[in-house]
Amino acid sequence: MASSLNKPELIVNGKRRDGRDFGDLRPLHIEADVLKNAQGSAYLEWGNNRVLAAVYGPREAMPRHSADPTKAVVKCRYSMAPFSGLDGHGRAGPNRRATEISKVTKEVFENVIFLNDFPGSEINIFIEILQSDGGTRAAGITAASVALANAGIKMKDLVYAVSMGRIDEHVVLDVDMIEDNYSDADVPMAIAPKSGEILLLQMDGGLTKEQLSHGMKMVIDAGKIISKVQRDALKALYKSE
Repeated sequence: MASSLNKPELIVNGKRRDGRDFGDLRPLHIEADVLKNAQGSAYLEWGNNRVLAAVYGPREAMPRHSADPTKAVVKCRYSMAPFSGLDGHGRAGPNRRATEISKVTKEVFENVIFLNDFPGSEINIFIEILQSDGGTRAAGITAASVALANAGIKMKDLVYAVSMGRIDEHVVLDVDMIEDNYSDADVPMAIAPKSGEILLLQMDGGLTKEQLSHGMKMVIDAGKIISKVQRDALKALYKSE
């Protein structure tokens, strides 16, 4: 989060700087099966974020010593294109932030993929941020979930992710880049909607117990919208045939 010096006004006349109410999502659009050389893929537009996700596998684990004879190994790479960098993270090559997001994304999907159905194999998930405007880890997870389903990977649930946060005393949903930089808290979450299981919860900043509870309810309510966009993207493949 940035210094409070030169902090922009994030709440104006009871609205956020982009005109949204506190519980509003930015516009969301997802297309599935956009890359013909991948087993599964998805392209996502979420506000000013542009994200491409691709899935390869299940395929033979390489190198072979990395294989697990009892289940599939999930490998995930989150990266930001050098030209994406609205938030200063868009530089070529791996960095600590990208490594951390790759790790937590991998752990999210290890909890929903039926790994035991694919012993000795690996499933590769690639998430490329083409344009960033805050909430890219949530956008990447949401897109990757659609790409996995498009690849026919058996999962317990179609995971979605979104962030909530706090601006002064206000709890807000779907934090954008400026809000993230100057807000008092940012909390990305990933949810398995059928079970309600929380697969990811990270916190930067502080929330009271009541604010956290309110924000989590916002995330659950928003999940109904996000999950429908995910399902509609997959259904559109069959309608077009």
